[in-house]
Amino acid sequence: MAVFLLYWVAVGILLLIGFIQLIVKAVNDQPLKPALRLLIIGVILLVVGAGACVAILSNLSIH
Repeated sequence: MAVFLLYWVAVGILLLIGFIQLIVKAVNDQPLKPALRLLIIGVILLVVGAGACVAILSNLSIH
């Protein structure tokens, strides 16, 4: 269970850093490519993690 929480915390931090970098670099007229890469990676990890949670939860039998 701790691994799942660590995964979601890492994804959240990655997305947060990506958003902050995007805002700061846009204000300072710097290239946005590194910030966009972080955001894309964060979204991919978010989708993969959500899919894994659905797969795990779909195998549970709740009666």
